[in-house]
Amino acid sequence: MIKLRQLFRYEQTSGLLMIAAIVLALLAANSPLAPVYTLVHDTQIHFRFGALILEGPLVHWINQGLMVIFFLIVGLEIKRQFLEGHLSTPRRAALPAFAALGGLLTPAAIYVGINWGDAAALDGWAIPTATDIVLAVSLLALLGSRVPTSLKVFLTALAIFDDIAAVLIIALFYGETPSMIPLVTAVLALAGLVVANRTRSVRPGVYTLLGAVLWVAMLKAGIEASLAGVLIALAVPLRVPGCHVPSPLRATERRLHPWSTLVVVPLFAFFNAGIVIDAASAGQLLDSVSIGIIAGLFLGKQLGILGACWVAVVAGLGQLPRGVTWSQIYGAAVLAGIGFTMSLFVATLAFSDPALVTSAKLAILVASLLAGVFGLTVIAMGIRPSANAGHAAAKGRP
Repeated sequence: MIKLRQLFRYEQTSGLLMIAAIVLALLAANSPLAPVYTLVHDTQIHFRFGALILEGPLVHWINQGLMVIFFLIVGLEIKRQFLEGHLSTPRRAALPAFAALGGLLTPAAIYVGINWGDAAALDGWAIPTATDIVLAVSLLALLGSRVPTSLKVFLTALAIFDDIAAVLIIALFYGETPSMIPLVTAVLALAGLVVANRTRSVRPGVYTLLGAVLWVAMLKAGIEASLAGVLIALAVPLRVPGCHVPSPLRATERRLHPWSTLVVVPLFAFFNAGIVIDAASAGQLLDSVSIGIIAGLFLGKQLGILGACWVAVVAGLGQLPRGVTWSQIYGAAVLAGIGFTMSLFVATLAFSDPALVTSAKLAILVASLLAGVFGLTVIAMGIRPSANAGHAAAKGRP
C-alpha cells in the first residue's frame, strides 16, 4: 500500500516534472522548435488487428491511451480510501465531500453566468470545476513538515471527491452517441470484470485482457475511452478472503502509481500545454471563455469550498480536521483552484473549435498559476503561528 508520506513524495516529484513539462512545451511552441513540436504532436499513428483499425495523432493516444493509467490510479485510490482509508466513515468523509460539492457548483455557476447566451462557450461549463491533485499536493509539499498532516489529508480527500465528480461529468456530458456493437462489447467486457471480481480472481492477466477489450470497445463506441481505467480499478479486489496473497488493489497501485505520476502525467502536460503565446492569444484572455475559466477556478473554487465547509461545520454536518485552522482551510480552497490536468482534459473534450481550446488552455494556465501562488502564500502565513505555538506547547509539557 502507498503510505501517505510516500504518496506526497511521488506527487511532489511529479509536480516538479509537470511544471518542467509545461515550461518545455511553452518554450517549444514559441521558439524555432515549434514546427518540430507540432509535427510530433500531430504525428499519425495507426494500429490494425485484422478488420479492427485504430488511428489518430500522437496526442490522441496520450489522452485516450496513456491516460487510462492515470484514471486507473484515480479509481484505485478512490476505492481504497472508501473501503479502508480517510473516507471509510461518514464522519471522515463529510467535510471534504461538502467542500468538493461547493467547489463544483460555484465555479460552474460563475462560468455559466459569464457565458450565458453563447451555446458553444457553454459546453465548457465543467472546465473550472476540476482540481489537479498532483500539482495541488506537490505545491503543498513544498512547505514541508510545517503543514499539518490533517490538512494534506483534507486536500487529498477533497481532490478525490473532485475526481469522482469529474469522472461522472466526463462520462455523462462529454461522450458521443455510442455505436451499438462496440457498446455491447464494452458491456460484456465490464461484465467479465465483475465476474472476475466476484470469483476473487487474483490473476493480473485476467484484468489486463478484459480491461484492454473494454478500452478498445469504449474507444470505438465513442465513449470516453480513458475512463476504462476507473471501471477496471473498481473491479480489482482490495483483498481476497481466505487467501494468503497480497492485496491485488494495493499491488496494482504500488506498481503503476510511479508510472502514472512520473511518466503519464508529465507527458500529458507536455503535449497539451504547448500554446502559442502572441498578441492574438493574449487577447483571448479577455473573451468570455477565458474570463469564465479564470474566475471559476481562482474565485469560484475558493468561495465554493470555503462556503460549503462553513455551512457544514455550523450545521454540525462536518468538523474541521484536528489542528487545522480556518485560514489553512481557505489556503487549501485556493490551491484547489489548480485545475491543470483534469481541466485541460475536459477542455479538449468540450470544444471542437481550436481557437476555443487554445483560449481555454491559456486561461487554465493563468488561473492555476494564480491559485498556486496565492494559495501557498495564504497557507504559509497561516501555519507560522500554529507552528510556533506547537513548539511552545511542546516545551511546556512535562
